Amino acid sequence: MSLDLRVDRSSPVPLYFQLAQQLEAAIEHGVLTPGSLLGNEIELAARLGLSRPTVRQAIQSLVDKGLLVRRRGVGTQVVHSQVKRPLELSSLYDDLEAAGQRPATRVLVNTVVAASPEVAVALGVPEGSDVHRVERLRLAHGEPMAYLCNFLPPGLLDLNTDQLEATGLYRMMRAAGITLHSARQSIGARAATADEAERLGEPEGAPLLTMQRTTFDDTGRPVEYGTHTYRPSRYSFEFQLLVRS
Repeated sequence: MSLDLRVDRSSPVPLYFQLAQQLEAAIEHGVLTPGSLLGNEIELAARLGLSRPTVRQAIQSLVDKGLLVRRRGVGTQVVHSQVKRPLELSSLYDDLEAAGQRPATRVLVNTVVAASPEVAVALGVPEGSDVHRVERLRLAHGEPMAYLCNFLPPGLLDLNTDQLEATGLYRMMRAAGITLHSARQSIGARAATADEAERLGEPEGAPLLTMQRTTFDDTGRPVEYGTHTYRPSRYSFEFQLLVRS
């Protein structure tokens, strides 16, 4: 490993945290790419003049964040960088692709259902009327990142399963001539149910990020309502706040 790693013993910041921050920055900036081997803990400790427990603590903190994984017979390997998604009207597929995360999609459900009261209000359709329901598992580098459940009004779009697995929903909409204009969105967090935990590869009760979004076209018509869950170790939302005087 040819990284320029340094620790400042006069700093009040713990040594393990200094090392972890530098390694995380190298992953985020692509210096350490997915699949890269981090190297031997003993060699890294000797090189920096640190104890093995200090190096192990730094590495474990990045394992806990989902940035590194320990593989028996292989060593400590970079898995990915966390995707930081800006709060704007974009699709997860596009955001992952832009971040170099090699997105993939597994369609779990693609069917027509009766609109629940919640879905009916969001899409502006009568309760009990037909709406399309699409459930997808979004992966990056072969690992689950998010579960996406979307509802669309009938007749809006040809929801071909092969296409849904090959590209993003918003790309399909734009290709069909739908102009996405605005969205109403809320973000939260809650504990994973047993089904969600199994689906996303997390322990039951693990914290998950949640998002609900209703998207409108340029005529003000609701064209999509989504309820999504994300693994926080793999994903975060970024806010840009403007100060008004």
